[in-house]
Amino acid sequence: MTNTLESRFADAGARQIHYHVTGQGPAVMLLHGGGPGAAGYSNYRRNIEILSQVFTVYVPDLPGYGQSTKGLNMADPFGDIAQGLAAFMDAIGLDKAHMVGNSLGGAAALRLALDHPAKVDRLVLMGPGGGQGLFTPTPTNALMQLLTYYHGDGPSQAKLKAFIQQLVFNPGEIGDDTIAERFETSAHPDILAAPPLRLAPEAINAPVLWRDPRLPGLKARTLILWGMDDRVNPVDGGFVFLKSIPGAEMHLFTGCGHWVQWEKAEAFNALVAEFLARG
Repeated sequence: MTNTLESRFADAGARQIHYHVTGQGPAVMLLHGGGPGAAGYSNYRRNIEILSQVFTVYVPDLPGYGQSTKGLNMADPFGDIAQGLAAFMDAIGLDKAHMVGNSLGGAAALRLALDHPAKVDRLVLMGPGGGQGLFTPTPTNALMQLLTYYHGDGPSQAKLKAFIQQLVFNPGEIGDDTIAERFETSAHPDILAAPPLRLAPEAINAPVLWRDPRLPGLKARTLILWGMDDRVNPVDGGFVFLKSIPGAEMHLFTGCGHWVQWEKAEAFNALVAEFLARG
C-alpha cells in the first residue's frame, strides 16, 4: 500500500516550517543534513514510503533550508535548529516522536534530546555532526567545502558537484538530475540572502556535542549508523558518541559514505524499523 505524501506548512514561533507527512502509526521525524541545497524530501526519498507502512513519517525542511524560514544562528546552530524543531512539534500538536537524523539533522536530533528530553522517544543518528574524530584531522576537506560553499564567488554547479561527490562511496551513483536539483535550491534568492550552515566568526565558540556533559545522562535509546568511508564526518568520531551515550548501539557499513539512508537504503530501512519497534 502506498500512502499519500502531503506537503504542509506550520507556524512555529517566529518561523514557518515546511514539511511532508505520510503514513500511520508512531511518529517518526526524518531530519536532513546541512549541505547546500539540502531539504527533507530529497534526503529521504528512498526511505519515506517504506517507513510510512509502519510509522507516521514527518519530514521537515530544517530552519534555514528548503521552503522553511531562512536564517540560522551560527553562534549555536544545533541549538537553534533544536529549538525550531521543538516549536514545530508544538505547532502540529506532536508531544513526542522518534528522531532520525543525518549529519546536521543528527546533531539537531541529539541536541533536541538533551534540551527537550520529553519530546524525544528514540534516536537514530547517521554520521551526526558535533563529534570529534579520534584519528582523522578535522574539519575534513569535505566539511570545509560545505562551510565555504557560499564564500568567494558564491554557489556554482561545479562547486556543488565537487561537494556532493564527497558524500557517497561511489560518486558515479549521483546523477545529473540530483546535482541540478540541489544547485537550484542552493542558489534560491532567499537562501543567498541568508545562507545556512557556513563559516562565520560567531561559530568559533559554538557548543559542540561530543563533550556535552549531559550525554552520559541521555535517556533516549540510541542507534548510531555510520559509513566506513564517510569523508564528511569520519567514522572514528562515532566511537566517541558510542562511549558517551548510555546503552547506544552502532552499526557500520562498508562501501558507504555519508549518506547511509541513500547508499544503503534497504538495510537502513530494515534496521531503523526494527530498532524503533523493538520492545
